[in-house]
Amino acid sequence: MILYFSGTGNSRFCAAFLAHALNDTIMDTFDMLRAHTGAALSSASPWVFVCPTYAWQLPHIFADFLKSSHFTGNTDAYFVMTCGSDIGNAAETNQELCRKMGLSYKGTLAVIMPENYVAMFSVPDECQAQTIISSALPVLTAAAETIRARLALPSAAPNPIDKVKSDFVNTAFYSLIVKDKKFTVSNACIGCGKCACSCVLANIQMQNGRPVWNGNCTHCMSCICGCPTGAIEYGKHSIGKPRYQCPSFTK
Repeated sequence: MILYFSGTGNSRFCAAFLAHALNDTIMDTFDMLRAHTGAALSSASPWVFVCPTYAWQLPHIFADFLKSSHFTGNTDAYFVMTCGSDIGNAAETNQELCRKMGLSYKGTLAVIMPENYVAMFSVPDECQAQTIISSALPVLTAAAETIRARLALPSAAPNPIDKVKSDFVNTAFYSLIVKDKKFTVSNACIGCGKCACSCVLANIQMQNGRPVWNGNCTHCMSCICGCPTGAIEYGKHSIGKPRYQCPSFTK
C-alpha cells in the first residue's frame, strides 16, 4: 500500500506513478492528518510512504501520523521523499521511525522534483518544471522495480553536513522559520476559500470573505501555490516568483 502526503502535488504525482507501476493501492493521508488521527491499516504488499522533504526530514505532521498509526500484514517499509535538491540524513531518522513502528526498514529514495518552497527559494517556471519531472521518471521506474523485487533501495552514507542539516537545522527551521505571520492576501482575493480547504492543519479560516491564518502552519505552501488569482504572498519573499503545482500523473 502506498500512503502519501503532498502539499503542491509532487509527492502525489510520485505516489500515483508508483501505484500504477506496482499495481498497488494508493491512499491520500490528508483527511487523517487534518483530523490529527492515526489509522489502523493492513496491506499484503510492502508499505511505501511518499512525502515531501521539510528541512531534510519527513514533515513532522507525517511522521507523527505514522507513529500514531497501526500497520499489519506486510512488514517491509520503503520511503520516497520528494525534494528540491537533497534529503540530508533523513534515511537515519526514517530507519529509527520504522523501529518504533515495528516495521522492517527497506531504504529511502530521494526524488528531485520542482521546488515549491516559494517562501524561501526560487521556483521553476512551467517549462523548467516539466523538464525536472521528466528527469524523475527513470528514478521512479527503478524504484518500482526494486520494490517489486522486495530489495532494499540503494543508499549512500551521509556526510557530516547531512547530519547537521537533518538534526540542528531541522530543529531551527521548525522553531524559527515555520510561521504563518508573513502570509498576506491582496485585493485580488475572490473569497473562493480554496486556501482554507487545502490547508492540511485547518489553520486557515475565511472571515468576511478573506483568509486568516491562525498560527499553526507547516509551510506546505498549498495555500499560496494553489490560489487561483495569485492573491497570497509570503512577505516579500514570494513577490514576482512563479507559483508551482504539480500536474496529476497520467498513465
